[in-house]
Amino acid sequence: MRAGRRHFLKFAAAVAAAQDIPFVLGQGARTLADGAGRKIVIPQRVERIYAAGPPASILVFAIAPDKLIGWTSAWRDAERPFIAKRYADLPTLGRLTGRGNTANVEVVLQAKPDFIIDYGTVSPTLASLADRVQQQTGIPYVLLDGDFDRMTDAIRLIGVVAGEEKRAEALARYAQDTVSDIDQRVAKIPASQRPRVYYGRGPQGLNTGLSGSISAEFIEQLGAVNVAAELGKGGLVQVSIEQVLRWNPDVVLTIDPNFHAQATKHPLWRELPAIKAGRLHLAPNVPFGWIDFPPSINRLIGLRWLARILYPQAFPEDLRPIVRDFYTRCYHQTPSEAQLDQLLRPA
Repeated sequence: MRAGRRHFLKFAAAVAAAQDIPFVLGQGARTLADGAGRKIVIPQRVERIYAAGPPASILVFAIAPDKLIGWTSAWRDAERPFIAKRYADLPTLGRLTGRGNTANVEVVLQAKPDFIIDYGTVSPTLASLADRVQQQTGIPYVLLDGDFDRMTDAIRLIGVVAGEEKRAEALARYAQDTVSDIDQRVAKIPASQRPRVYYGRGPQGLNTGLSGSISAEFIEQLGAVNVAAELGKGGLVQVSIEQVLRWNPDVVLTIDPNFHAQATKHPLWRELPAIKAGRLHLAPNVPFGWIDFPPSINRLIGLRWLARILYPQAFPEDLRPIVRDFYTRCYHQTPSEAQLDQLLRPA
């Protein structure tokens, strides 16, 4: 048996074992069970990957940029400079999953992918969609769990699918080291010093994530308290300003520049003590949001940024080299000094 083939078998078996995934090598095909427990046959050679939603597009781009065949939405002018032109110029194919899905089976067939990947929340509804699309197109469609604690599994699995095991392993180790370092430092911070956080989405800041929401997972990952968790578990929910005032969070976070711009002028929002004290923070969002929207590997740099805001004494390091390294690793283009200034300027 050739050394390369032995290496692949060892690597794929390790990925499978880490996720409790059955792995079988057959005549020119490999079989894996995805995040929904669906058994998927992986073609021996995958050159064209269709990302079903924004989180998948970012993760596939980070691991196998030359095999991503298109983006789920068009680039904004502010985003394009952070991506190499040959990748930014990939066609806009739309999304199969998530809010405002714009693609359909015909779009997928016209794109001629070898494989379809979705990454994020795994549910019976999404599993049913994946089954239907796979049956109608004959194209393998895998669902990957987007939770933080499964990120390295997803990275390695995409590496197996795309034949990019070496790059995927390096990226998985980077992700694991990042989360581990943050976890270890946060664990030393007393509960009394961990802030209560409100995450405001949308132009009014009144859309937020419940406990268990993949969109707000970053708060609990940093040991902070998601004030909306008292409403229960679930996804995104609409709340009122009066409710946020009652919660009286220590910190308010947002990814929406419109909400950030108007909150200090709004007659109710500006009465919130956190906003009065300047603890309203707008997360950087180019080329992708740092803490959410979409929730993918981009959240790794968001964890570093937010850890420094929430726990400045525990995370005193300069973010510039960290951001530079992350963008080079995951987006395949090193940001200029001016771009770093843009990303890290106080919001």
